Amino acid sequence: MPHFIVEYTDNIKTEANIPLLLEKANKILISKSPLFPVGGIRSRAIELKDYYIADGEEDYAFVHATLKIGAGRSEDEKKATCEELFSAMKDHFAELYNKRYLALSMELFEFSEAGTYKQNNIHGQFKK
Repeated sequence: MPHFIVEYTDNIKTEANIPLLLEKANKILISKSPLFPVGGIRSRAIELKDYYIADGEEDYAFVHATLKIGAGRSEDEKKATCEELFSAMKDHFAELYNKRYLALSMELFEFSEAGTYKQNNIHGQFKK
């Protein structure tokens, strides 16, 4: 953990440069190490083809991100991380936002370690 998951409408795919957004998110999360172990960081995107936004009268678009983390970080750490990630999202989409109808949002989902199951040998790569 953490996992940064982006859902975006397919009507912005050609302009959104989602792979770059994922790279930016990973760099932010890596910069927080050891708060977030580098070997556990995952960013991914889901292109949405079926959606209906507002009244459906315009070519509306949205990008919604979820940051999933395990419990154990302070409120200040969580807030600072979320603010930095959302600021990066706003910067990343600024030009597109100024050209079309676009909704940006992000949420933090924090869960306890109870009920999660993991096996990850990537961590060893970063503990050298």
